[in-house]
Amino acid sequence: MSEKTKTEKRKEKDRSQKLERETVGVVGLGYVGLPLAVRAREKGFRVLGFERTQEKADIINSGQSPIEDEYLEKKLPENPIEATTDTARIKECDIVLICVPTPVDEFHNPDIGPVRQASESVAENLKPGALVVLESTVNPGVSEEIVKPIFEAKGHEVGKDVFIAHCPERINPGDPKWNVTNIPRVVGAFTQEGLRKALRFYETIIDAPIKPMKHIREAEACKVVENSFRDINIAFVNELAKSFDVLGIDVKDVIDGAATKPFAFLAHYPSRGIGGHCIPVDPYYLIERAKRAGFDHKFLRTSRAINNSMPAYTVSLLQEKLNDLKMPLNGTKVGLLGIAYKPNVDDDRESPYYDIVAELRKKKAEIVSFDPHIPKRSDVNSLTELLREAEAVILVTNHREFQDLDGEMLKEYKVKVIVDGVNALDKDDIEKAGVVYKGIGR
Repeated sequence: MSEKTKTEKRKEKDRSQKLERETVGVVGLGYVGLPLAVRAREKGFRVLGFERTQEKADIINSGQSPIEDEYLEKKLPENPIEATTDTARIKECDIVLICVPTPVDEFHNPDIGPVRQASESVAENLKPGALVVLESTVNPGVSEEIVKPIFEAKGHEVGKDVFIAHCPERINPGDPKWNVTNIPRVVGAFTQEGLRKALRFYETIIDAPIKPMKHIREAEACKVVENSFRDINIAFVNELAKSFDVLGIDVKDVIDGAATKPFAFLAHYPSRGIGGHCIPVDPYYLIERAKRAGFDHKFLRTSRAINNSMPAYTVSLLQEKLNDLKMPLNGTKVGLLGIAYKPNVDDDRESPYYDIVAELRKKKAEIVSFDPHIPKRSDVNSLTELLREAEAVILVTNHREFQDLDGEMLKEYKVKVIVDGVNALDKDDIEKAGVVYKGIGR
């Protein structure tokens, strides 16, 4: 064995032993925090996870994932972490990742409360010299205006007693290709030493480029820009769907045609509305923060309004098709297929399902729901049971369990109308069976 190879192996061994001695604490073991915790353990760190409820901590400590996620279901049993509700144990952590939710309220005002509470818990129990990374999505300025002052109020000097960085989470639940191991990240910090520490950590656990940002505020801005970009493009095609409906043009066919252009076009598709914890939430963080600084994001506000209108628009399409059959929506049993905001996950945060339900209730329709991934919120136990009860159906979420739904099945169960809220079904097949089909913009 060459001397160079021996040296490299010795360095790798030393590095591995050092990682084993470092402890990573993850505050918030949800869709973001739990995969990060498992990945850090997989890469050799000792990991403590902090959860509010003992019930969830017990599930994680048993080696089971409380979240439906392929990566977690495979890796958590192989890389067990210790979950606890005792925040005093933050003192054991060399690196602390804050991964708490940042929702908006019913008036779309950002709620920074969870970030504030988590920061206070960490500051009260900080190990001297620890690296603290905020992963929660926030508007530009939160690290400077809220997080840093909390640590300073507890007597910690940033850059000496604590190193604070921001690495906005990037996670795509249910994605078979992109997960916590391989999605590129951006990092910003208050000091160069803090940035170096954060880069070293993320470069250790993630097999993808980590881009350092010049300022922590730039790192905060990246996430809201990413998801605002998506929100704007989806709003554009949702408005096209409404327009093309009037013009008698199939919007899906047009988008597929436009997507043949090999440059300067990125296909987005209309649907019954946007869900999840990012796209329908993040633009409001930028809108509200800019408003406080005296700037009005008219474009973002318009996009949000368009996308927020889609659940009601979906119900209006159902009402229109029922009217054509001389059937009132009032009193009609409507089956809703899917509660989750996206296919093949159990995540119902900000799901358009709930706005569709509210709209149907206003119209006095009867509702029966089924989601194989969220059985506790389902009214029935199977697709066939829902079809047996429903006179009309809205496909809310295109779960794999619904992909065999076709015209013959709808006809067999005497479903009169189906609204395809995600344009996933075979329109021609359904219409051939004599069932009324309506998609979003088709």
